[in-house]
Amino acid sequence: MEHSLMATRSYFLLFSSFTFLLILLSFPVEKSHALEAKETIESHFHTLQLTSLLPSSSCNTATKGKRRGASLEVVNRQGPCTQLNQKGAKAPTLTEILAHDQARVDSIQARVTDQSYDLFKKKDKKSSNKKKSVKDSKANLPAQSGLPLGTGNYIVNVGLGTPKKDLSLIFDTGSDLTWTQCQPCVKSCYAQQQPIFDPSASKTYSNISCTSTACSGLKSATGNSPGCSSSNCVYGIQYGDSSFTVGFFAKDTLTLTQNDVFDGFMFGCGQNNRGLFGKTAGLIGLGRDPLSIVQQTAQKFGKYFSYCLPTSRGSNGHLTFGNGNGVKTSKAVKNGITFTPFASSQGATFYFIDVLGISVGGKALSISPMLFQNAGTIIDSGTVITRLPSTVYGSLKSTFKQFMSKYPTAPALSLLDTCYDLSNYTSISIPKISFNFNGNANVDLEPNGILITNGASQVCLAFAGNGDDDTIGIFGNIQQQTLEVVYDVAGGQLGFGYKGCS
Repeated sequence: MEHSLMATRSYFLLFSSFTFLLILLSFPVEKSHALEAKETIESHFHTLQLTSLLPSSSCNTATKGKRRGASLEVVNRQGPCTQLNQKGAKAPTLTEILAHDQARVDSIQARVTDQSYDLFKKKDKKSSNKKKSVKDSKANLPAQSGLPLGTGNYIVNVGLGTPKKDLSLIFDTGSDLTWTQCQPCVKSCYAQQQPIFDPSASKTYSNISCTSTACSGLKSATGNSPGCSSSNCVYGIQYGDSSFTVGFFAKDTLTLTQNDVFDGFMFGCGQNNRGLFGKTAGLIGLGRDPLSIVQQTAQKFGKYFSYCLPTSRGSNGHLTFGNGNGVKTSKAVKNGITFTPFASSQGATFYFIDVLGISVGGKALSISPMLFQNAGTIIDSGTVITRLPSTVYGSLKSTFKQFMSKYPTAPALSLLDTCYDLSNYTSISIPKISFNFNGNANVDLEPNGILITNGASQVCLAFAGNGDDDTIGIFGNIQQQTLEVVYDVAGGQLGFGYKGCS
């Protein structure tokens, strides 16, 4: 009996100890799962101060972009870091910026489908053989014709001529020919901050002949056949918002940095210019055409450049030529950069990429990759808002709204139809948005690449849909902000890295 009682007690103690051990072990397991779930949720959301999305009135020089090799400082044309004197000029509203952005998008999409307008081409057969001069040129064209231009641009400073004159130029991956305003203005010149370039004061300036191969190449670079004046080649560019530039196609010395000087750089010397260029001296073309700066400097930089676009908070970015050391290269610099191959295209200017999918809050959108492939996508430094195929945008918007359901909505703003009133919030939590590109390149957008603000009471999703699923998509500059974007043109690939600037 006593033996049986002892056995029962031993069994009870063993069972109790085992039960206690199970209970003890269960706590860290449950806690681990809970912590893991919390971390998973946090990993798919941005939690941020609302003020980080709002514009700044001061320039934060402590957050300048990286300075490497043949590197130029990049500032937002509308931001506080620009050196362009905008006193007396009213800054464009977000509604106006979006309107000009749509004009740019319309012109890009028209150009991709080869609906270009020839500035010097006349319907009148009698005048078809007459060579056009700068003075004779007309530029009263439809608003949606010509090359793209927008107001959400970024600018860099370069030197032109001997001795060099500093010029602030819009930089644009959707354009090829670099141009600046020149003296004398035979018809009109818009107001710019710096003195207008005077070719007669440069020891190295020369006009390009009408009969040269370079002159013939203007058609592909500008969309217009060249004109001729006194045997000198005349270029003309019409932009989608009715801005234009006409002048002599010329050569001169281009200075990027003290150690990066290029003799005989071909550019447009505009003597008849009008439009929304905002005190800049002109434009620097980073497209794929042989006349772009990328191709003209290829011997030194290997058709390799990168940039980081700063946010509108008031910091500086960079535009860098070469692999970071200012030397020729065709090899991809890995160093935290994820690469996707450029997609094949028939267009000579634009950089096409393959988007395979989009995730919102860690949830992949239920859309076919064919929606992207049928339309095609380009990356563009001058388009502000990313444009997506209609069905893709509908899915993105619907999923985003589900995650944002706790926030009060606000009225739509122009083409932005998903907006929120966050005026009563100091911090917010928004779902992360990630793009999946060909080559297993996944890019998480920063908060400033997801939302755009018109004040705290109107904060909008910074995407828009095309009218259908067949129109080309555009990966815009809002989504590119603070990313290191690398164009390895010779290597046929585009790279993305994080924290390229602030």
